[in-house]
Amino acid sequence: MTSTSALPKNAGRQCHHVINPYHSAHYFAPEFAVELAKAGVENRRAAYFAARGAAIGAVGAGTIAATFYNFNHDLIAQHVPHVWSVTTPEAVLEARLRAADATLRRLLGAEAVESPEMAEAAGLALRAAEGCARRARPLYAAHADLPVPDAPHLAYWHAATLLREHRGDGHLMALLDAELDGLEALVTHTASGRGMSYQGVMATRGWSEEDWRAAQERLRTRGLLDAEGELTEAGAELRKDLERRTDRLDRAPYEHLGAEGVARLTELATKFAAAAVNAGAFPAEMFGK
Repeated sequence: MTSTSALPKNAGRQCHHVINPYHSAHYFAPEFAVELAKAGVENRRAAYFAARGAAIGAVGAGTIAATFYNFNHDLIAQHVPHVWSVTTPEAVLEARLRAADATLRRLLGAEAVESPEMAEAAGLALRAAEGCARRARPLYAAHADLPVPDAPHLAYWHAATLLREHRGDGHLMALLDAELDGLEALVTHTASGRGMSYQGVMATRGWSEEDWRAAQERLRTRGLLDAEGELTEAGAELRKDLERRTDRLDRAPYEHLGAEGVARLTELATKFAAAAVNAGAFPAEMFGK
């Protein structure tokens, strides 16, 4: 049942920010590379494109570029659709779930994985995901067609994936409306200090230093970036507005769960996310300034 009490301001965003690490930790884990290699994908970049895109099917580079948004198409095309000649989406999805299982068990420990709190978090997150909508959200819609795993810690991971991709699809709508291309979005997010570091972007997204400088110049022309590469007042306001628009497009699952449910899910998600971070889930050099 949906609560009729109004959500506090930014409650959905705050909940998302502590749910998302639970989903995304497996991308950085050694278990991810091991399990994808067993499925025939030994290149780490190809593994990411395949694992996140497998729910859509054996698609080409164009679809991955469109739905992932901020990767260089040339990088994607080095691995997709070739990756589908050595494996299948079904095999990749099975490998990804095994990787998530092993990663979460290592980071959180058996007691947390098997706790009543984990089962509660899974139930709350799945209930929130009932409020998501498929229309114009390809990554969310594809994952919503997948079965919910039986184990609570994987059911919670599945729900976290749904909520992450639902918000992500909406965020891309906001970026398009703001007329930011994929690299410009990265440059402004990095400049805000909240996104991936410059080193993280350059190591993973396939852009060159020349591409980065060209994007900076385009942003300077729009008055969004200063000569030192920092956000101007207008640039900082644009980033805030992007978050507000994304919040608006992503409000449905949290309104569906209701204020009390969101507060409890945020509490539980914070506990699990903190445990994963403290266990070294994410390389520090990849994020922030």
